[in-house]
Amino acid sequence: MKKILTTALMLTFMVGISFAQKLAYVDSEYIMKHIPEYTAGQKKIDDLSNQWQKEVDKQYAEIERMYQAYQNDQPNLNADMRRRREDEIVNKEKAVKEYQRGKFGYDGEIIKQREALMKPIQDRVSKAIQDIATAQQLDFILDRRSEVSFLYANPKMDKSNEVITKLGLKPNPALAN
Repeated sequence: MKKILTTALMLTFMVGISFAQKLAYVDSEYIMKHIPEYTAGQKKIDDLSNQWQKEVDKQYAEIERMYQAYQNDQPNLNADMRRRREDEIVNKEKAVKEYQRGKFGYDGEIIKQREALMKPIQDRVSKAIQDIATAQQLDFILDRRSEVSFLYANPKMDKSNEVITKLGLKPNPALAN
């Protein structure tokens, strides 16, 4: 009986502590839309990506042209010439794939560009969020756009506009989703 009473008392105490925690959330996508450097950086990344993709497409079109020419000339080529043309096509294709990996791969140029442009912005936003959390004595601030799923969120707890204001910008409700 004493164990049950002690367990119930501890459970009540733990529940009381958990309710004492202050929680808020922000919408990081909404915040980022307010930062001119973010939209400019995103446009620059998109432009680079499009430029590099056009180059890749152009090179693949060249490979296709080479392959079609090879198919047309194949009956007239001896074994050595066929092998050289096939090697040329294969090597060109390898070079294009390597170029593509270098630009769009896991540690490719597009990732490095995105990090270089976005990291300072993300750091500013993170600092603003931390300042608000400290000033308002919040225990947790969640990101509405992350993997956390909200079934309900009280709009009074949304600190996105405060973060935007803390960054020296003016909130624009039209940018909200």
